[in-house]
Amino acid sequence: MTTPLPASTDVLVVGAGPAGSSAATWAARAGRDTVLVDAAVFPRDKTCGDGLTPRAIGELARLGLDDWIRTHTVNQGLRAHGFGQTLLLPWPGGSLPAYGSAVPRTELDDHLRTTAIKTGAAAIDGARAVDVRRDGARVAAVVFEKDGERFEIACRTLVVADGVRSGLGKVLGREWHRDTVYGVAGRSYIDSGMSEDPWISSHLELRGEQDEILSGYGWIFPLGDGSVNLGVGTLATAKRPAEVALRPLMKHYAEQRREEFQFSGDIRMPTSALLPMGGAVSNVAGPNWALIGDAAACVNPLNGEGIDYGLETGRLLVEVLTATPDADLSVVWPALLREHYGESFSIARRLAGIVTVPQALRALGPIGMRSDWMMTLALRWMGNLVTDEDRDRAARIWRWAGKRSVKLDHRPPFS
Repeated sequence: MTTPLPASTDVLVVGAGPAGSSAATWAARAGRDTVLVDAAVFPRDKTCGDGLTPRAIGELARLGLDDWIRTHTVNQGLRAHGFGQTLLLPWPGGSLPAYGSAVPRTELDDHLRTTAIKTGAAAIDGARAVDVRRDGARVAAVVFEKDGERFEIACRTLVVADGVRSGLGKVLGREWHRDTVYGVAGRSYIDSGMSEDPWISSHLELRGEQDEILSGYGWIFPLGDGSVNLGVGTLATAKRPAEVALRPLMKHYAEQRREEFQFSGDIRMPTSALLPMGGAVSNVAGPNWALIGDAAACVNPLNGEGIDYGLETGRLLVEVLTATPDADLSVVWPALLREHYGESFSIARRLAGIVTVPQALRALGPIGMRSDWMMTLALRWMGNLVTDEDRDRAARIWRWAGKRSVKLDHRPPFS
């Protein structure tokens, strides 16, 4: 028997990745009638490093999923390689959990979506959002296409969580600005004898097939199932676009690390993606709709991490809707994003922009890698592991730099 499609709902969430499933779970917990729609049929894959930082672990714990996460691999921190040095950098802890993890997105996203469903959200998959019906500046309904047929779902509030490309965001006027740094990343899997390694690894001195230094990094994240997630990421701007063939580079990177990480076989399931970063989008909200997660470019410019921000923004938006049901999101939501992420994104993308200059990386990389203290500090800043509760000197410096960076921005985050 086919379940009839809902004609209307209080909260309509488009996109069932971490951001959308988080929003749907929190909305359903708040007693809101919630529908969660995705263009894909779950379980589905997603280009990602699969890493979960302590910031993401903290959000998963809020959702009640900490025991589930601990059934997967748990890591102690980052093993940083580069410029003749290898440093072990434990997660800093503080107000955040002192451990990280890595879960393939096929499994993570499916579990998060299932959590939303169990909480009370209705879910529809295989339905692509293609248009909206407006009532003035408000969105009255979203038009979907499924199996060649179109249908509408009316809503009081629309949550747009359809990822980095955000087709629905474009319909609503979202614009991605590439004058600030963005990411170009590739991901694959490979069998490894170090799948149980308690450290994630990042190679900060990424070299191409001609031994040239590239403006990016490589990563190897143990998954605890006999394999690792292996990927490469480069940073670019409109003035300095990335000119890297990612799949050959991943193969080259794997061969460079084969003996050290006990790889067997070839890389498999290679995929790649462009990543808007650091809030480099405008038009993130209207009177009754808002973009969250990757759709709002909530991706860390220094490490490409987006899962934590997706989970956070899903929760934060529902907190706004719960506290002020009739809030004008076109005003409230951009202001909230700037409050939570504006300063850190501004300084992070400014620093990441420096890394797009190979000469700067060659000069600064060896200096940084000679200091455990400096790299530990960099890990905390790069991972945005500074929260509003932190009051130590490193946190104060980061916030001080962020405030001044925003004042220098031609286009601040989310504007």
